[in-house]
Amino acid sequence: MPTLRTTAQRLGTATALALFLTPLPLLAQDQSADQNASSTQENASSQAPSQQDASESIPLVPGTPTWDSFHGQLNAQKYSPLDQINADNVGNLKKAWEVHTGDVSDGSGELPPTVWSATPVFANDTLYIGTPFYRILALDPATGEQKWSFDTNSKLEALTQPALKSRGVAYWEAENPVEGKSCQKIVYLGTMDAQLFAVDANTGKKCSNFANNGVLNVNQWNDTNDKWPLSVLQPPTVVGDHLILGWAGNDWAFEQAPPGTVFSINARTGEREWTFHALPKDMREQSGTANVWTHMSADEENGLVYLPVSSPSPNYWGGNRTEKAPMATSTTALDVDTGEVVWSRQWVHHDVWDYDINSAPTLMDITVDGEKIPALVQATKQGFLFVVNRLTGEDVWPIEERPVPQGDGSVKGEKLAATQPFPTKPAPLLDQSEKPEIWGLADAVSFGQCSALWDKLTYEGMYTPPTTKGEGTLAYPDSAGGVQWGGVAYDPQSQTAIVNTSHIVQYVKLYGREAYEKADSGSGNEVGFSPQKGAPYGMRLKVARNWLGMPCWKPPFGELVALDMHTGDVKWRRPLGASQQYGFFMPESWGSPTIGGPAVTAGGVIFIGASMDAKLRAYSLETGEELWEDQAEAPAVANPAVYEYEGREYVVFIAGGNSILKDQVGDQVVAYALPKDDSE
Repeated sequence: MPTLRTTAQRLGTATALALFLTPLPLLAQDQSADQNASSTQENASSQAPSQQDASESIPLVPGTPTWDSFHGQLNAQKYSPLDQINADNVGNLKKAWEVHTGDVSDGSGELPPTVWSATPVFANDTLYIGTPFYRILALDPATGEQKWSFDTNSKLEALTQPALKSRGVAYWEAENPVEGKSCQKIVYLGTMDAQLFAVDANTGKKCSNFANNGVLNVNQWNDTNDKWPLSVLQPPTVVGDHLILGWAGNDWAFEQAPPGTVFSINARTGEREWTFHALPKDMREQSGTANVWTHMSADEENGLVYLPVSSPSPNYWGGNRTEKAPMATSTTALDVDTGEVVWSRQWVHHDVWDYDINSAPTLMDITVDGEKIPALVQATKQGFLFVVNRLTGEDVWPIEERPVPQGDGSVKGEKLAATQPFPTKPAPLLDQSEKPEIWGLADAVSFGQCSALWDKLTYEGMYTPPTTKGEGTLAYPDSAGGVQWGGVAYDPQSQTAIVNTSHIVQYVKLYGREAYEKADSGSGNEVGFSPQKGAPYGMRLKVARNWLGMPCWKPPFGELVALDMHTGDVKWRRPLGASQQYGFFMPESWGSPTIGGPAVTAGGVIFIGASMDAKLRAYSLETGEELWEDQAEAPAVANPAVYEYEGREYVVFIAGGNSILKDQVGDQVVAYALPKDDSE
């Protein structure tokens, strides 16, 4: 059992003994023996030596303020120990500076529209930004003045996505930088055409010793069902000297697609160290995806990296993949040095709902019934929060397998899972047990259109499968997710978790191939018709609106929720943001769908954009009261960053927009701080 031996070396005698005494079916959840690490990994011939000495101690929460990765820290807590800005004075925040990058398109010209979800990265006394035109900007953190810029000169084509997308950059630095030597600190940026660029963090010059003169062609490893380039839209997760790299593809398009792979790459040289495959070998050619397209988290102390794995292809029909694929739609923990599987939990069996695990799990130490637990919280599109021991994958609160709907038999070749996992605590963030209540106002002004639609939609509760009948199956939450890639924030002092959630109803219908060709009328971003080429069924996904564009379901449409992680109970919840239609803002009591996540500080403040109204907000961690707001030029669908520079605390937002919320794009980077008299 090489995985357990590796774990024993890392975790120490007491923890390792507990793992050895844990039954294998519990440790490697949902994994059969033939799916263990030996059959899912390809280890490179030259392994990079471990950078972690077994005697070193690396705290889960950094001892100094850190915001040097997509979620602030590798634990994905999005937490800052800074408290200069606090619940008492945050109302005094003022704009310190703003920058407009010029890298923006609304799609009306020759370029596709932009979707910009990049978290600003603060490191090396510099703020690093990656743009949707695949440029890197290095900015002065106090003024926003540009220090240098780097242009990848990538073709601005929507090769795998409906828009030009970037979630920004990653940062690495040597443990003992050699003075005067270049590329001891490196910034990485990926492109849609599957290139990963490495540039010197001080100068913006390419690192000649990395891959091919500073550029790694990730697509060289695209060797099965090569239907699209392995788009590097999410920056790699940097763990020691490893770059842990996933990729994005083209959802809903093909039955057979590139199968999901995650690569460990040496941060200095670009050499591939190991490869992880999420799908069983015999399924890879006939299916595909189950990739990792979002950020990952890591426990450096224990040498573990945590992968949020997406669904297999095609997304809404699974007749070509009826065998078990236990690491699809899962959280999977790997040994960061070897890529071997330590444990894996599948959150959706035989996923035919496109319920990708779309956010990095948040790592936290929690105290439950007097016991300190090394925990992990995985938020999902379904609005579930699964809480497990991050070392073993074992339940913290019971996770139950419950029977789920089995469909109406209209979809041929399908073999649905009889049960699905349901957490008992925390409770679901939204009630999926019955059809959402119709919004009386929307129904009345449309003369019963919403009621008529509800009558034509099949719904037997969570996990009602797609159908060919009527208007299809009601999907709640929708494929965009109850929780999106922003994930869960966590305050380790009060042991409070914070998460934003969307309440959106869609409906999905499958069409036989001939019927699909007649019905197809195009698609947009996460909506419309998609062919699932090669499968016997194409599909259509629509948002449940009336003819005026009003949601047919009752508000709120989005909420911010705080949970006590001692108990798993809700501390408070409140509508988040305001929806917008035809230029008018709706009441804030109705809330807004959200994309992007929160940040939380030791000052007792939650910062978040994420809403349709393009406002930036601060809330009280203790009560949920709104304490501050400002207007941005587009929805801030990126996580904010919090850092201190020259004794002053800053909060920075990127306002880039996403057409899933509305057709409003931006190129704004905006920083806030207290007036200097208040911060001294």
